[in-house]
Amino acid sequence: MLKIGNIELPEFPLLLAPMEDVSDPPFRALCKEQGADVVYTEFISSEGLIRNAAKSTKKLDIYTKERPVGIQIFGSNLESMLGAVDIVERTNPDIIDINYGCPVKKVVCKGAGAGILKDIPLMVSLTKEIVERTKLPVTVKTRLGWDEKTIKIVEVAERLQDVGIKAISIHGRTRAQMYKGFADWTKITEIKNNPRMHIPVFGNGDVNTPEKAKEIRDEYGLDGAMIGRASIGNPWFFDQVKHYLKTGEKKQEPTIAERAEMAIRHLKMAVEWKGEILGVLETRRHYGNYFKGIANFKDTKSRILNEKNPETIIKELEGVKKTFSEAVFIKL
Repeated sequence: MLKIGNIELPEFPLLLAPMEDVSDPPFRALCKEQGADVVYTEFISSEGLIRNAAKSTKKLDIYTKERPVGIQIFGSNLESMLGAVDIVERTNPDIIDINYGCPVKKVVCKGAGAGILKDIPLMVSLTKEIVERTKLPVTVKTRLGWDEKTIKIVEVAERLQDVGIKAISIHGRTRAQMYKGFADWTKITEIKNNPRMHIPVFGNGDVNTPEKAKEIRDEYGLDGAMIGRASIGNPWFFDQVKHYLKTGEKKQEPTIAERAEMAIRHLKMAVEWKGEILGVLETRRHYGNYFKGIANFKDTKSRILNEKNPETIIKELEGVKKTFSEAVFIKL
């Protein structure tokens, strides 16, 4: 039985990655329904939390049906990070995760996210202080290194474990790569094969097919997969991966009508949580994948993407359900 602290997980768990404007409560709930074992919030600025910024505090919303759920924070200032930990603890998540992997310039330039990979001693000392501040299990999400010349991830993972983290998720690219090229899972395997490592090591990056998930389990020996972009507009991905790992067979894709119904549920939940404007706006990024590969769908998709009234979008999606009630989704 795999554990993060005292949290028991199944063999080779699937984790929903923290993604800005994506892994909010509505989407986390849908992914949980479809088999995600652990879900993480969008990443939350420690500076925003200690200043009670509305956008940051809203991201602290978690619900019983999501558990186990981790709240992810980022920052580089010790006092701010510790203050954020105190605030996060009061919301009673199952896990506190530290983001040491975000490659976005506005985060990196402040020495946070992947920016801290240029200062490993700070990364370790900051983690140590956070672990000592909370009774919750602390996990870390990071990258291989700042660039190809500075990859020390085996040493880094060991040092983070030694100061008390309970699991580590590693995106198999450097910050310099951003999201280009391919994830290098061999580097992550070196961490897993380090005889001193005893915490779970999860792989992240390019886990976009059930076959890839099986590969990082069977060929690279990792403890689980953290799934990000492959799940956007496709919460079924978790169920598909689990089915494939169990049976060796690909599960039939959801029908177009089932996809439309999921999109309707998603939009309704988003509007209820965020209000009409943000609910409509932030759900748009999912429609491309919800309806990817449908022939002659361009005009319908355009109407859905450009409409601001949620009721009108729902009527459009209900029309899709009716039109394609018998059609099977074909992945192109």
